[in-house]
Amino acid sequence: MYGVVLALHPERYGWLDSLDVAIHEVGHPLFGVFGEFIGMLGGTLMQLLIPALFVWDFRRRGDRHAATVALWWVAQNLWNISVYIKDARAEELPLVGGGEHDWAYLLGRLGLLDQDQLIGGAVQLLGVLLLVWSCLRGWTYAAAFVGSSDRSNETP
Repeated sequence: MYGVVLALHPERYGWLDSLDVAIHEVGHPLFGVFGEFIGMLGGTLMQLLIPALFVWDFRRRGDRHAATVALWWVAQNLWNISVYIKDARAEELPLVGGGEHDWAYLLGRLGLLDQDQLIGGAVQLLGVLLLVWSCLRGWTYAAAFVGSSDRSNETP
């Protein structure tokens, strides 16, 4: 239910937001070595890369349920990113440490600044779809685990 509330109102502060912002900010200097454009995109890249690495690692270790929880984190980041994208023209969101608005710069360079609402809406929709997928798969993996552990207690 928490995910549904956040998906419908991504502008609300969620308990992972402070962590996500810290991860985002680390991405700028990390990817900045590849140039100004990639450096600006680096915050968003890092914000998606870190939870995606958790998804990959849990899948690699065979913990499919944990992978769906991390996939939910990717979805949650997509909602946050959608808010930032939709703010590109207005530039009303407070920025950490001031500076230039990432998505105003990125969309401006790509000639897509006038499409900020459409692009932000598409990113939000992708996050909602990932939320639904991660919850459905997480539920089936958890149910399969519970079902298999119930059978292990049966006497032959």
